[in-house]
Amino acid sequence: MNGNEFGRLFRMTTYGESHGEAMGCTVSGVPAGVELSEEEIQKDLDRRKPGQSMITTSRGEPDKVTINSGIQDGYTTGTPIGMVIQNKDARSGKYEPFITAPRPSHGDYTYSAKFGTRNWGGGGRSSARETVNWVAAGGVAKQVLEQSDYDVQIKAHVCQIGDVEAGPVTFEDMLEHSEENEVRCADPEAAEEMRDVADQHQKEGDSIGGAIYFECRGVPSGLGAPRFDSFPSRLGQAMYSIPAVNDFEYGIGREARTTKGSEYTENWEFDEDGHPTPVGNDHGGIQGGITTGQPIYGEVSWHAPVSIPKTQETVDWETGEGKEITVTGRHDPVLPPRAVPVVEAMLACTVLDFMLLGGRINPDRLDGRPGEYDTDYHPSSPQNDPEDADTHAKTIDDD
Repeated sequence: MNGNEFGRLFRMTTYGESHGEAMGCTVSGVPAGVELSEEEIQKDLDRRKPGQSMITTSRGEPDKVTINSGIQDGYTTGTPIGMVIQNKDARSGKYEPFITAPRPSHGDYTYSAKFGTRNWGGGGRSSARETVNWVAAGGVAKQVLEQSDYDVQIKAHVCQIGDVEAGPVTFEDMLEHSEENEVRCADPEAAEEMRDVADQHQKEGDSIGGAIYFECRGVPSGLGAPRFDSFPSRLGQAMYSIPAVNDFEYGIGREARTTKGSEYTENWEFDEDGHPTPVGNDHGGIQGGITTGQPIYGEVSWHAPVSIPKTQETVDWETGEGKEITVTGRHDPVLPPRAVPVVEAMLACTVLDFMLLGGRINPDRLDGRPGEYDTDYHPSSPQNDPEDADTHAKTIDDD
């Protein structure tokens, strides 16, 4: 099975199924010398994990991450970082009716048609549970960016659920308010209405779609390699890879289809440092497929979850019969609230990959000091520690 790796230099390779023993990923291309905190990665995983509120699945997964390679004394060594998250609350029995009778609008039939088999518990590899790996990798990417010489800031919030749209919010509003409610919307009044919409659909045994607005600041100009490695094409791949995403746009997005050229074009002026900068940012921080240095922003839209407890119709290819089915189990009535950290993670992975490819961050080591071996983050020898004299290994001269 191909398609399990994302990135060029910063590469995330994932494994695991929804109801398998564990989820996990290997992250390659992380420079040495990054002080990597498992606790910081866990914070983002806690934002994504199930069971957070009544509008998320009740599956009881702690999503505890363990780093098992690529670090020494708390610092990255430049070698692949391995992470694993154990599955603790898998209940596959409810999926037995769908082994040969695929659920409507899921990946059941298409996976079987492609491979001739599939892991059917919880949707297996097609489940959105797989994004736990992406959030873990994004947590690594964020820490690399935070410790680099660039002040890259990434934030997202839920901007729409059903017909309820958030009002205008600033980047600072998102930083301050998006985690204050279960919906993860930076507009408190809209958040209450969104919660009501989600509750109503859940009570009706139905679900509803929504959207997330994202923004990234501090990205330097000059990132991206047209044609097929342009910044928006790679970012689009990242966002469209998220399960149930139906639409991705950046800048003014779909409004561009009704905007005149005289309105869309942006003049140039000098910024306070004497560098050319566009007047306005309808382009979302990207021109010609390359970053301008202005904030990158856009929206991602999700369709409604299709695992709903309403009667649906399918066919069983083993018996040749048509069937009425009800998808029972533990499912979200709306997806964006738990997808906010996923969007942020994929944005962080994309930005970091371009920063490494563009030479803005040294791919070998974060301090950018090639050939220097006596660093603050190099492990010390216990043999040189007088307090450790009784336990250190003897040299060949010791008698």
